[in-house]
Amino acid sequence: MIKIFSALTVFLLVSLSVNAGEPLIVAHRGASKDAPANTIPAFQLAWEQGADAIEADFHLSKDGEIVCIHDAETKKVAGTNLIVRNSTLAELKQLDVGAIHGEAFKGTTIPTLAEVFATIPENKKIYIEVKCGAEIVPVLLREIDQSGLTKDQIVVIAFKQEVIQQLKIKAPHYKASWLCSFKKQETGEITPSLDTVLKTLKAIEADGLSSNTAVPVSVIEAIGQQGYEWHAWTINNLKAARRMQAMGALSITTDVPGVMRQNLISVELQ
Repeated sequence: MIKIFSALTVFLLVSLSVNAGEPLIVAHRGASKDAPANTIPAFQLAWEQGADAIEADFHLSKDGEIVCIHDAETKKVAGTNLIVRNSTLAELKQLDVGAIHGEAFKGTTIPTLAEVFATIPENKKIYIEVKCGAEIVPVLLREIDQSGLTKDQIVVIAFKQEVIQQLKIKAPHYKASWLCSFKKQETGEITPSLDTVLKTLKAIEADGLSSNTAVPVSVIEAIGQQGYEWHAWTINNLKAARRMQAMGALSITTDVPGVMRQNLISVELQ
């Protein structure tokens, strides 16, 4: 069983390090507090607000195009309900996914992966979250190859283990992190267990773990000792962000990248 550490334990554990570096600020679906999530306006605004990277969600369309949308269907963002995997790019492009966020964004359409890539400035990154299955991997790698981006600008993330596994088999030079949501059970146990996490990371050859803030300190410490990276999401509260920073998060994913850029500073630990 994994135990939740007290605030004092966290402080003492973190204090063993010389200092907690400044994590990358990753814009969750772009600057999604201020613009429609997973759209070009949201990504452009994220860069204007000083984000180090953007995070974006992707599905594969019926005609084999990679499109940027969180859900497997379009009802939530467009009103009209299309199933992404059963729809062509042309059909998906007819939808307005901006009007729901306000008149200023009316007419905004679902972008392709290539269109999202085109927004990325030199030396900035994209965290590509695959929301469908491993069938997207060959198409994804082709799109990356055609993008002109360097390998250091690309990180692939997914909850589905087979996506990370297939990505690392076909293109081990790209970084890939397994997404994991930790939950506290009625018994007080935090799942998944440390053993499960370590076995999973090894089996799929992931470079790291990307988790919610419920991750136990013991997991962070253990995966770090095994050489894995740790990234945290989705954090809009500065107090929580500073806590994740002090615990060693290499990146903090947020809906408010501008706020984080202005207020999240390096924490010196003596």
